[in-house]
Amino acid sequence: MRSYVQTYGHNTPGRLYMKFIDSTRLRQELFFLTTVILWGSWVSPVFGNVRLPHLFGDHMVLQRDQNLHFWGWADPGEEVTIAFARQVESVFADSRGQWSLQLDPVSAGGPHTLAVTGKNKIELKDILMGDVWIASGQSNMQWQIHQTPYNETDTNWIKQGSVRLFTVQIASDYMPRDDVQGGIWQELNQDHIAGFSAVAYHFAKFISQQIQVPIGIVNSSLGATTIETWMSNEALATFDQFKPEILPVIERGQSFSEMENEFNRRKEEWQAKAYLTGPGMDEKWYLPETDISEWQEITVPGFWEDQCLADHDGAVWYRKEFDMPAGAEAHDSILLQLSQIDDYDITWVNGVKIGETYGRHNHRNYWVARNLLQEEKNVIVIRIFDLGHKGGFSTHPFWMQELMRGTWLMRPGLKIQADSFKTLPAINSTPFSSPGVLFNANIAPLTQMAVKGVIWYQGESNDQRAEEYQDLFKAMITDWREHWQAPEMPFLFVQLANYKQESRVPGGSEWAELRESQAAALELNHTGMAAAIDIGEADDIHPRNKLEVGRRLSLAARRIAYGEMVIAQGPAPGKVEFKKDHVRVSYLSDGGHPVTYDKFGYIRGFELAGEDQKFYWAKAELQGAQVRVHADQVKRPVAIRYLWSDNPGQIDLYNQEGLPALPFRSDPWPALTAGKKFDHQIARF
Repeated sequence: MRSYVQTYGHNTPGRLYMKFIDSTRLRQELFFLTTVILWGSWVSPVFGNVRLPHLFGDHMVLQRDQNLHFWGWADPGEEVTIAFARQVESVFADSRGQWSLQLDPVSAGGPHTLAVTGKNKIELKDILMGDVWIASGQSNMQWQIHQTPYNETDTNWIKQGSVRLFTVQIASDYMPRDDVQGGIWQELNQDHIAGFSAVAYHFAKFISQQIQVPIGIVNSSLGATTIETWMSNEALATFDQFKPEILPVIERGQSFSEMENEFNRRKEEWQAKAYLTGPGMDEKWYLPETDISEWQEITVPGFWEDQCLADHDGAVWYRKEFDMPAGAEAHDSILLQLSQIDDYDITWVNGVKIGETYGRHNHRNYWVARNLLQEEKNVIVIRIFDLGHKGGFSTHPFWMQELMRGTWLMRPGLKIQADSFKTLPAINSTPFSSPGVLFNANIAPLTQMAVKGVIWYQGESNDQRAEEYQDLFKAMITDWREHWQAPEMPFLFVQLANYKQESRVPGGSEWAELRESQAAALELNHTGMAAAIDIGEADDIHPRNKLEVGRRLSLAARRIAYGEMVIAQGPAPGKVEFKKDHVRVSYLSDGGHPVTYDKFGYIRGFELAGEDQKFYWAKAELQGAQVRVHADQVKRPVAIRYLWSDNPGQIDLYNQEGLPALPFRSDPWPALTAGKKFDHQIARF
């Protein structure tokens, strides 16, 4: 299997575009996010020398006041000795070459040195004891400091601040891993800060300065991801909608590398007997000189059943000419991003095979050596092989590289009977929405380390299934706590910001429903929420004001994790009274005293509806700790909503601490996303 590189655009949850770069400059040149996932890169540890997980390194932070867990690999039966903070313990590696031991808790402070001795010796320096926080979610958690207007100018803080940063190198897998794919602990300096999660950095700075202990942040996040990617196999298996996809994974019990090894062992025989047959292969349609007089036009992306082939399973050949892209001549190679293809593909450029992939969810990203290309009329040919249902380019055009979109030529090749065609089990996964794959590779390894808590910023990619999110989110929080064996582990999250254009008239909103599902997680103990509904941007799903997001999360942490009696969120509705012609909303005291920023005391954002369930904008005014709401069009109100839209516009109601009143609705009427759930048969990005 080949590697893939996924690149995101400037202001989208995951827009793809092409870069022409020298392979040696890949990490420096990719604009927003480069995720390198080697499907076959995870192999069993090589024994001999004692080895530690990637999480352990110079400058790391370990969780204070909790048992310290150390683990790693060595030769079976090898004795491993740990020396740390005046404690020395030894353990023997088991028959699989794994070892694990615990030391007693150590209070905040440092620096300490960790010595690990087996047949070799590892010495890690400058280790601090403090609080370790996991930062996870999608692009708004991943968004980096240099992508915001913020510039750290406090040079004393940079020199003296005891915050350490670790960014997990994101990977995917079907089975839980013992180690993350990569990452190193970094001290504070301008470069390290600039490339780190902005939300996590600001959160860490606020917390560190407030409680005066070292803070370690482990950032494990990936843009455009859905919540189910971050849930464990076991948690997903409790939901009917995930069982068709996750139960075979659990039953098979194979990691990516194990599946790939088995696939490669059987691949050649299967290809010769079944897959690489038919007229296209026999006649070498992948060659540029192929006669194309019988080929017909087809639009990419799209399924061929929706265009010109009503009933064809098996091979369909695609062909297109393209010129050398501008600027490509200055670089070693060109990245062609075909994205997702249903189900298999083999791709040639100018008659040379450049890649192949099995599985409709996998993203196809193939590097082409520049010396393989000519200035004009390069020929790309793709043999797409469909195993049933619909076949073709399944990716939405929003995600596709512009070079790949548009009109191609097409010709059917080998036709199969889908219900009887023999296939081999293959990796079929996208990190953006395949259930469980990000938890297994990027969260499961972290659960062996004691932590203080979690900060989470995700939800944008689940907006179309917002109602479903409520149960998934609660299940994920509970499941993470079980994996960490910490039932009271603080879990803090960001409620979605305002986004898109303001609504002219009241109506339904998927984003409002997602916010409601997020807020429902507050029913769980030791959870906290940072509202962001007033600091978003209509035209950008990535609000730039990450400093305020971090500050609000830090307030939640001070209250939930550190027991300070601070006001951690804005006013939340308590009693809602429906009068004859108006509604009175009383706000709970733990959200602070409500105030309005409007000089006349009015409040925008309320809606009222009568029995007809039709909402109208309402007039509202603050009266003490209550808000009186009425609408001329609604004579007898039965339902009230506040800030119930993607982007409610200017907000007037806050508390004295500057935190916005929380959105809510009183009605139980069906939501826009009611009944919409994950469907394993739908193409996913």
